[in-house]
Amino acid sequence: MTICTNKNMNPDDPVCLCFHVTRRKVVNFIRVEKPRRPSQLSECFGAGTGCGWCRPYLERILEDSNRAIQQPASPASSADQDSATENSPPPVIEMTAQQYRKARSAYVRKGGGTPPPGATPIDPIDQSSDQ
Repeated sequence: MTICTNKNMNPDDPVCLCFHVTRRKVVNFIRVEKPRRPSQLSECFGAGTGCGWCRPYLERILEDSNRAIQQPASPASSADQDSATENSPPPVIEMTAQQYRKARSAYVRKGGGTPPPGATPIDPIDQSSDQ
């Protein structure tokens, strides 16, 4: 499984396109509410309860936040780095907000989930990129 990261996305770009929940809202929710399980992120304006596209991304944000809290401020030893590699999360790819939205559209088109009324609409099929 590959999960995108936010390095090419603005903190105010939506992570959950169904309920228009931004990464900034999710990060602040995690900081204030300190959820223990990814499913608790649904309490953040319904994030992850629509089509389901954003769930792996929400899980990654929670994992990254928990990892940042658990890591000591001092540099890690090589043994710590080896164990961190063994328990590392899935590989990531970098996406812009537009690429993220298009990937979600493809996910929905393939039957991956159904966005609720009021969700960001799926992008029309781009015939030029299929060739």
